[in-house]
This record gives sequence, C-alpha cells and structure tokens, in this order.
Amino acid sequence: MAALRIAVQNKAGAEQCRAEGQTIVWLAQEGEYQPGDRIVFTTDEFPAYYFIQVDGGMAEAYVYLTQGRIEYPIPFEPEAEAYGALRLSYCPGSFAGARHYIAMRKATPQENAAYRNLALNPMDRGGAAGCWPHVQANVATKGPIAPVFAPRNVIDGVLANAEHWPWPFQAWGIDQRPDAAITLEFGRPVDLEELWLVTRADFPHDSWWKEATAVFSDGSSEVLPMQKSAAPHIFPIRRQGISWLRIERLVRADDPSPFPALTQILAWGRNAE
Repeated sequence: MAALRIAVQNKAGAEQCRAEGQTIVWLAQEGEYQPGDRIVFTTDEFPAYYFIQVDGGMAEAYVYLTQGRIEYPIPFEPEAEAYGALRLSYCPGSFAGARHYIAMRKATPQENAAYRNLALNPMDRGGAAGCWPHVQANVATKGPIAPVFAPRNVIDGVLANAEHWPWPFQAWGIDQRPDAAITLEFGRPVDLEELWLVTRADFPHDSWWKEATAVFSDGSSEVLPMQKSAAPHIFPIRRQGISWLRIERLVRADDPSPFPALTQILAWGRNAE
C-alpha cells in the first residue's frame, strides 16, 4: 500500500497541519489561507496514478505522478483585485473561508483501465512538474485578468463558452498571435480514440477558427476543420502510444472580431498498456 501524506505549509515552509494514511488520506484544514501558502502531497509509490482533490470546491483530478512530492501553491492573484475578485478562473469560494477539504487516494486497477477524458486535470497550473496531464502554450493573453486566459483553463473540465470572463467562462486566450500553439502532455503513453475541441462562442465579441492542426508525439498530424459553433468540434482520431499532442496552425475566420479562444480540450481514450 502507498504511504500518503498531505501537509499545508506557509510561505516560510512551516507546516500548518498535516494528515497521513495508507492508500487514501484526507485533510480538513482550519483557518484562512494566506499568500504563499501551499499544499504538499507526498507518496512513496511512484510513478503511479492518483485521484487528488485540492479543494472542496473543485473536482477530483485523475493524475499520473512521476515524482514523490507535489506542491500546489494556493492561487492568489492580487492584480485582479480591481475587478472585485481573486482567483478569477476558479469557482467562487474555492480556497476561500476558514474551512478547507483536501484528499488524495491511489487509483484502482479498474480505474486505470477505464475509458476517460485523458486531458482532464483541474489541478494543473503553470510550471507544474511531475503531475500529468499538463498543458503549456507559447502565448497567453496578458493583463489584469490574465488568469481567465491561462493555458491551464483548457483542461479544467469546465465547458461553459457563451461568455469570455470570469469563471465559468475561462479559456485560453492567444493574445492575437497568429503562431499560437498549445501542447497537452500526458506524461506517459496513451491510446487516443477521439479528440474534442470546445471553442469560445461569445459572438459577436469572439471570432472563431476555420481549422487547426493536431500534431502528435509519433510525428503524425491531422488537419481539424471547424466552424462557427458553440458545440464541441469532435474528431475521431486514433493514435496509440502517444505521449503528447499539440494544437497549432490556427486559421482564424474572416471576421471583424480578433478574439478567438479555446475553452477546452478533451482527449478520449485509455492509458496504454
């Protein structure tokens, strides 16, 4: 059985509370989070699959850990205060207040064999290491509400796309860059069966893409035709043993708006044997 541990540390690294367990562990944290606080997850069994819930207001994340210690900084965005809210890309109430619920458990063999959205990871963040899946992009829209345009938003599981900010309408914004590209890393080989792209559809504020290209770790690629739609763009794409995919060569429609955006990537399939 895996020996698991959850601890909440402050900016100086001092533990505020902790919990330990075998195979499953949970922590009920008392007290308001402060800037610099972080949650530290540790396990003596890795690489392996786990379910982690970093906050009671967020969904469980099915993740593949390739290292025994994962740090999750509590998100604070002081630059967003002028807009009346912190943590703009998270559900209101997440990480707030004086009571918090955190949990971690080892996934079962049956769960690891299941067909699922292999892209989904609500706890992904910029600069994360050892916790997969993970996204990174060559550009993101900047400014005081930058969190609602961050790359992590495309794998958080939130599909709402009828507006352009704040939660639940967060998306990946490309800052009007014609060479924008986003890479989804699985951290291990997976077998892909279907790819969904949900584009933001706050028309007429938004534009849209006529097509994109998906490039895969095996060196192959496919052109993905799209249209002006709020519905998912669904592509039956089968690849075996790939470790990453990249969405690039985004061709914007001839539209007055310069603001296309990607709300969600869903990669349906299974872990490769």
